Amino acid sequence: MMRKVSKIGFVLLPGFALMSYASALEPLRAANIIAGAELYGWRHLSVDGAPVGASNRLLMAVDGTLDDLEGLDTIIVCAGGNPAVFDDARLWHGLRSMARRGLTLGGVSAGPYLLARAGVLDGYRATVHWEHAAAFAEQFRKVDLRSSLFEVDRNRLTCAGGVAALDMMHHVIGEAHGFALARAVGDWFLQAHVRPGEGGQRLGLPERLGVRNARLERIIDLMEGRIETPASREELAESAGVSLRQLDRLFAEHIGVGAEAYYQSIRLTRARELLRQTNLPVTEIAVATGFASASHFSRAYRRKYACSPRQERQ
Repeated sequence: MMRKVSKIGFVLLPGFALMSYASALEPLRAANIIAGAELYGWRHLSVDGAPVGASNRLLMAVDGTLDDLEGLDTIIVCAGGNPAVFDDARLWHGLRSMARRGLTLGGVSAGPYLLARAGVLDGYRATVHWEHAAAFAEQFRKVDLRSSLFEVDRNRLTCAGGVAALDMMHHVIGEAHGFALARAVGDWFLQAHVRPGEGGQRLGLPERLGVRNARLERIIDLMEGRIETPASREELAESAGVSLRQLDRLFAEHIGVGAEAYYQSIRLTRARELLRQTNLPVTEIAVATGFASASHFSRAYRRKYACSPRQERQ
């Protein structure tokens, strides 16, 4: 009995992340070689059929446009950079048409953001690269956003990007052809440890900060989880079982700035992401990042970034 070949279309968008794309495609090639059979086939598509420049300026030729779907059963959107600036009605119409046809739709790196903009992730679990997560959560309330490496929900595949696409394709190949083949593909790429989808995207706080202090970690965890309604100094201190004086001493000793200054920096970093990746009004961004007024937000933003929020957006 002949096995049906899975045909995948990779939609390449300008500035697509080359590592994420390769991490999604290469496991399919390896699966064919290891299995000694054509389990997967693929084509490359672009919005207009023209070659597409990757994130490193490599120019990739394609096989067709978004209309060339004959024989394809899965579409994976490969994007990168700032997806908020991409706006082409042909992509939105194409993705909605693919969804109506019942194709499996996927996205890697910034790809899930564009699937969400087309409305084809509404009601599905999804993930996206942590850099785009704040803007994604604000804009696409109908999507069940997770902070995972990848999500497979019915006929939607989303991946945070980078080498996490290897982990996602391990799952996809294993579900379709058995995990013995998937493990062999992992070995092929020297993938000594395959991460589950629910794994975290970023290094832990000790690795990111270069500091190991359990009390400090608890406080910063609370800060990062309370952006819109900032925790008070008392709540921060209580979360780690320290006094207000000890709170300030912890941050001065390990971070080099006071607790309130560090907290505000976290919130302003989130605000900058929202300014760059969404069209939300500045006043809404001020509220979403815990500032009492737009004027307070603007003054704090200018102190940190030497420009106003409106200038940042321009």
